Amino acid sequence: MDTRVLPIIILFPLVIGTILVLWLKRYSRGLTALGAISASLTSFILLLSQAKSVLHGIVITETWSWLPQLGIDLSFRLDALGLIFSLLISGIGTLIYIYAYYYLSPPNSLSKLYALFMLFMTAMLGISLSNNLIILLVFWELTSISSFLLVGYWSQYEAAQTGSRMALTVTGLGGLAMLGGFILLGQVTGTYQIDELLNMGPQIQSSPLFVPILLLILCGAFTKSAQFPFHFWLPNAMAAPTPVSAYLHSATMVKAGIFLLARLLPIFAGAALYHGIVTTIGLLTFCMAACFAIFKDDLKGLLAYSTISHLGLIVCLLGIGSPLAVAAAIFHIINHATFKAALFMIAGIIDHETETRNLRKLRGVWQVLPFTGTLTMITAAAMAGVPLTNGFISKEMFFTELLANLSSSAVVIAAIVATLAGLFAVAYSTRFVHGVFFDGPLGRDIPNQHAHEPSLGMRAPVILLAALCLVVGIVPAISVQIFVNAGAMASSQDYSMQSVHLAIWHGFNAPLLMSAIALFGGVLFYSVLARGDRIRHIALERYLGPVQGKLIFEKILKYLKKFAAQLKKYTETGSLQNYLFLIVLFSVVIVSVPLLNQGLSTGQRTLTAAPWTAIVLWLLLFSACWMMLWFHHERIKAVLISGAIGLVVTMVFVALSAPDLALTQISVDAVTTVLLLMGLGLLPQLTPYESRSARRWRDGIIAVLAGVGIGWISWLMLTRDHSSISWFFVQQSLPLGGGSNVVNVILVDFRGFDTFGEITVLGIAAIGALCMMDGMRAHGTTVTQGLTYRFSPSPLMLRMTASWILPLALVVSFYIFLRGHNYPGGGFIAGLITAMALVIQFMAIGQDHAESILKAKSGRRYESWIGTGLCIAGLSGMASWFWGRPFLTSAHIYVDAPLWGKMHLASAAAFDLGVYVTVVGATMLLISVLGDSRHSTMSGPVPKG
Repeated sequence: MDTRVLPIIILFPLVIGTILVLWLKRYSRGLTALGAISASLTSFILLLSQAKSVLHGIVITETWSWLPQLGIDLSFRLDALGLIFSLLISGIGTLIYIYAYYYLSPPNSLSKLYALFMLFMTAMLGISLSNNLIILLVFWELTSISSFLLVGYWSQYEAAQTGSRMALTVTGLGGLAMLGGFILLGQVTGTYQIDELLNMGPQIQSSPLFVPILLLILCGAFTKSAQFPFHFWLPNAMAAPTPVSAYLHSATMVKAGIFLLARLLPIFAGAALYHGIVTTIGLLTFCMAACFAIFKDDLKGLLAYSTISHLGLIVCLLGIGSPLAVAAAIFHIINHATFKAALFMIAGIIDHETETRNLRKLRGVWQVLPFTGTLTMITAAAMAGVPLTNGFISKEMFFTELLANLSSSAVVIAAIVATLAGLFAVAYSTRFVHGVFFDGPLGRDIPNQHAHEPSLGMRAPVILLAALCLVVGIVPAISVQIFVNAGAMASSQDYSMQSVHLAIWHGFNAPLLMSAIALFGGVLFYSVLARGDRIRHIALERYLGPVQGKLIFEKILKYLKKFAAQLKKYTETGSLQNYLFLIVLFSVVIVSVPLLNQGLSTGQRTLTAAPWTAIVLWLLLFSACWMMLWFHHERIKAVLISGAIGLVVTMVFVALSAPDLALTQISVDAVTTVLLLMGLGLLPQLTPYESRSARRWRDGIIAVLAGVGIGWISWLMLTRDHSSISWFFVQQSLPLGGGSNVVNVILVDFRGFDTFGEITVLGIAAIGALCMMDGMRAHGTTVTQGLTYRFSPSPLMLRMTASWILPLALVVSFYIFLRGHNYPGGGFIAGLITAMALVIQFMAIGQDHAESILKAKSGRRYESWIGTGLCIAGLSGMASWFWGRPFLTSAHIYVDAPLWGKMHLASAAAFDLGVYVTVVGATMLLISVLGDSRHSTMSGPVPKG
C-alpha cells in the first residue's frame, strides 16, 4: 500500500488543479471547468481506491519529520472517519464545480472562483487527514482565509465585504482559542500526534488543565460550526455566490468543527462537563435556529439557519457520545451534506431563472419550474425528516439516543425541545416548497416572468443528490451502513462496538411518536402562519430587538474602534520623540519587572584587563555617540555620525576576529547611510528643538535608565560563566556543512531556515516600501526648497571612474560570493557590494539612464529579482526532499575537474545565490523608489520632528 497517496490527495486539487485552471482559462470557460472538475474527481477516485481497506479497520498513515523537538511533524492519517469527510469534500465539491460552470455568468471570473475553491478543498482535506494538531490548525486557519476570499468573491458589494470580515473575525478568534487549547494539550501529554492523544483520555481528564483545554477547543469548534452563541456569522455570509454557499454549508467550512469534535471524542468522552456543555449547546442551537429559519424571507437565509439547526443536532449527538449516538451523528453528517448541497443549488436555480430569491415575491413557480419543484420536494422532505428519505432515519436515531442516554430529570425537557425543533424543521421545509412553487399563481413581483427550466448540466448534480436522498432513505443497509459503522468505530476508537443496523421501520415507539408530532405539527404550524399571507409580513428581528448576534457583534466592534481611536489620539501624536519615549519606557519596564527579584550582583568569573585596543575603540565610540547627541538636531550630520559609529563597530568586529561580521557591518552601514541621506532629502535639515525643559529632563532620565540598564545587564552576563554551543559548530562545520567558514555555514546550512525567513522579510519590506510610495508625491519644505534627490548625471571624472568601478566591483562581489563557504564572505555581503556598485552608477550616469540599461524602470525589474532570489533559495531547499531529507538540508562533494584540479561543490552555494539575488533586488528597489523623481514635485506641510 502506497502511503504517499495521502499528501497527493490533499495537494492535488491545489497544485495540479490551480495550474490547470489558470492554464486552460486562456482557451475557454468549458476547459477551465473541466480542469477543476478533473482535479477534484482525481482526489475522490484516489480516496475510493483506499476505501475497501480503510472501511475494514486499516489506518493509513504517513509522517515526515519537520520540527521533532517541538513535536510538529507533517503527519497524515486516513481512517474511516477521515475517509467519510474526505469523500464528502471531494465528491460534493466535484458536483458543485459542475454546477458553478452553468451558474456563473461569463462576466464573472470562473478561474478565480475555481482557484479559490481548490484552496478551500485542500484546506478541508488537510483537516480531515491531519494526524498532528498543529498541522491540523494550519489547515484550519486556511479554511478561514479561503472562506473569507470566497464569501467576498463579489467584493463590489458591501454585504459581501461585511459578511466575509465577520466570518473571518469570528472563526479566526475561535481558531486562536483553539490554538491555546492545543498547546495546553501538548504540554499535558507531551505530544501533538492525534493517534497518540486518542489513547490518553484518562490522563488528559485527570489533569488540572483539562477544563481550559476543553473550553478552548470547544470555542474553536463552536465558532467554526456556527453553534450558539456564535451562529450569527453564517447567515451573514450569504452574499457569496450560490456555489460557494452550497459547498460551505454542506461539506466544508461548517463541518470542520463537527469533524474536530468527532475526531477528539475519545479524549473528552466520559467527562461530565463535556457531555453537559456539548449536548446542551447542540440541542439549544437545533431548536433556536430552526425557529429562526421559518421567518427568513431570503431562500439562502432560510437554508443558512436550517444548516445551523442541523449542525446543532449533530453536535448534540456527539455530546451524548454513546456508540449509537456517534453512529447517528456520522449518518446525519452524510445525509445533511446530500440534501443541503442540493437545496442550495436549487435556491441558485430559482434565483438564476426568476432573478429573485425573496420569498415575499416568489409564488406559483411550479408553473415554470415543475422539474425543479419535484427535486425540491424530495430534498426538502429529507431536510424535514419525512419517511422514505435519508433524513427521516437519522432523525429517528437522534430521538432514540436522546431518550436513551439522558437522565430522567432532563429527558422530558430534551424530548420537548427536540420535538419542537423537528416541528420547526417541517415548517420551514414546507414553506420552502409551498411558498416558492405553490401558494397561488405565478407572482407578479417575480422579475423574470419567462423563467424556464435550466440546462441539464445545471440540474444534473441536484438530480444525483436527490436520488441519493431516496436511495439511502429506502435501502440504508445497502447504501451507507458500512460507512456509518466504520466511521462510528473510528470516532469512538471502539472497534469492538456492536454494528448499527440501519432500517426504515423500528416499530411503534416514542421516537416514532415524536416524529409524527413534528411532521403533522409542523405542517399545521406553517398553515396557521401562512393563513392570510401573515408569514410574509412577520419580521422576527423586530421582536428580538437588540438581542441579536449580529448587532451585539457590531456593537462590540464599534466600541473597540472607539477605544482604538482614543488610544491613537493620545499616542499617535506625529512626534518621533514621543514614539521613542514610549518604546524605550515600555522596554525598560518590561525588562525590569522580571529582574527585580533576581540577584543583580557581579558574577564570579575572573576579570581580565582591558587591552589598549578596546580602550581606544571604546573612547572612539563614546566620542562618536557624544557627537551624535550634540549634533542630533542637524539631520545630515547625524546620519554621517551614525555612519562613523558603524565604522567603529566594524573595527570592534575586526579586533574580535570576526571578519564576516565586519564585512557585513561596513556593507550595511554604507547602504543604509545612502538610504538615510536620500530619505532626509524630503525633510527639513534641522530637527525642531524641544520646547519644554521638562521634556528634556524626562527624555534624559529615561535615556540614562535605558543605557545604564543595558550596560549593567551586559556586565552581569560578561562576569558569569556560561556554556556555549559554539564548539558544536566549530567541530561540525567542515564535516557536516562542507565549509571552514563557521559563520557562513551556520547561515546557509545549520540555520538556513532562519536565513530564508530573513531574506523573505527583506523582500517584503522592499515591496512594502514600493507599495507605500508608489505614486506618492513627496513635499518640499521651506528649508530644502523642494530638494530633489533623484540621481542626476554627474561630472565627467565621476562618470569615467564609475565606468571601471562597476566591473571591478562585480568581480570582487563574485570573488566574495565564491569564497564565502570557506573564508569571510558570502551571498549577503556580495549582494551589498553589487548594490553599492550599482548605486555609484546611478550617481555617475543618472538613475534614469542606469535603470534604462538595467530595464528596471520604476523598480519593476527589482521586484522580479526579489522573486527570483526567493525561488532559487526555496527550490534549493526543496531539492533535499528528493533524497528524503528535511527542507534545506545541504550536501557537498569533491570532484576532480580537468585543468582546474580538485573542486569542492556544496549545494549551499545555490541557496547563497538566492540570498545574493534577493539582497541586490531588495536594496536596489528601496533606492530606486526613494530616487524616483515623481516623489519630489509637490510642496506641503513640514512634518513634525
